[in-house]
Amino acid sequence: MSVKAEPHSDFQGVFILTLEDGSHKLATRNLVPTKVVYGERLIKYEGAEYRLWDPYRSKLAAAILRGLRVIPIRPDHKVLYLGAASGTTASHVSDMVGEKGHVYCVELAPRSIRELVSNVCEFRMNMSPILADARLPERYLHLVEKVDDIYCDVAQPEQAKILADNAELFLKEDGWIMLAIKARSIDVTMEPPEVYKKEVSTLKRRGFEISEVLYLEPYDKDHAMVVAQYRA
Repeated sequence: MSVKAEPHSDFQGVFILTLEDGSHKLATRNLVPTKVVYGERLIKYEGAEYRLWDPYRSKLAAAILRGLRVIPIRPDHKVLYLGAASGTTASHVSDMVGEKGHVYCVELAPRSIRELVSNVCEFRMNMSPILADARLPERYLHLVEKVDDIYCDVAQPEQAKILADNAELFLKEDGWIMLAIKARSIDVTMEPPEVYKKEVSTLKRRGFEISEVLYLEPYDKDHAMVVAQYRA
């Protein structure tokens, strides 16, 4: 069986690849052909190159495979990515928004931002690395324009508050957010569903209309993805 790539039926910038063994895998079209970010397999099909997207390494990929209904991120969008780490998921977001889009990558850990710069942003002109604390968004106010979407994946308490504080400064009216909640980073004494409920309550109080809340098991234990629209 030959390899085949088809656009995802619901999400722009996402593809389903059929491999030689007949298996189906998520992928994005590689914005920088021949370059890998985290050891992912590259597949060529009809003149384009695709990067397989590992759901065990990326919560966004995990959410898609768990049945996510809405991904607001799409071609040409401007995205603020909080907690970009070394760029695994952020690089796939870069593929999704394409050359006319942009991803502003906020990361606090010096080692992670070094890897993000040298391994990812150096080759991707639609990504801007920002060494900063997502809890203090006013400190990078001069570096980020108004964005269509915010993707938040920070290992901090008060994750919803951090996202909402950034949304007040950077998110366009009626823009969308995606929050990957890490329950154990918020409160190890609470059951994860209670943590999710608490964080969702914070988002509602801060002006967000919740679209969906999705648990990410078996790909990520004690994690959930929240998709919401900003109505403040």
